[in-house]
Amino acid sequence: MTAARTEELLAKLRGGLIVSCQAYPGEPMRHPETMAQIAQAAEIGGAAGIRCQGLADISAIVGQVQVPVIGIWKDGDSGVVITPTLRHARSCLAAGADIVALDATARPRPDGLSVAETARALHDEGAVLMADCGSRADAERAAAADVAILSTTLAGYSGDRPATEGPDLELLAQIVEDHPERPVIAEGRIRTPEDAAAALEAGAWAVVVGTAITHPTSLTRRFHASLKEGRR
Repeated sequence: MTAARTEELLAKLRGGLIVSCQAYPGEPMRHPETMAQIAQAAEIGGAAGIRCQGLADISAIVGQVQVPVIGIWKDGDSGVVITPTLRHARSCLAAGADIVALDATARPRPDGLSVAETARALHDEGAVLMADCGSRADAERAAAADVAILSTTLAGYSGDRPATEGPDLELLAQIVEDHPERPVIAEGRIRTPEDAAAALEAGAWAVVVGTAITHPTSLTRRFHASLKEGRR
């Protein structure tokens, strides 16, 4: 992947909304065609990019949208789950992902490779990478490995920081300050348009929103709980 192509992708994402189109195992919507339709609807609504999970979903979505696609492959139930090995990352590339996101924590990876070793191999293959971070140390590690994009995806999930009620704007601002030369994407617990705007104000290059847009079960539960509380 040339530097020009990387810059082109980053320019398309800058200041924009990246919609995460994912369904959990066992859910009715967990089907590549369904995820592709949701991605198309998000693009029509103004999404600057799509984040999606699984090889079938990546392949289906890449063929249906014009915006950059960030691909991941979740595998496992604990520890490093997001694109946990070099093989997983290569498969996301082969499925057509424009950008591959991977766990950038210090936790051991199933194939025994470090984040730096994984990134080095993928750079040699022309990949544009996004580091899902849970701490400033993760971001430092990813930047040292020359990962193109940093993100706050794992803030509150990796054990390094407590989970905030909304987006971890403190960590976001810290990473932006630590790495002014590198795009930082905000992700995690962004539930409202106001949360998204606050993330951009804190210095985010772009904002990822998933559950609040693409997960009807969670949205229904929120409305249902509110109505139950109102009846009391």
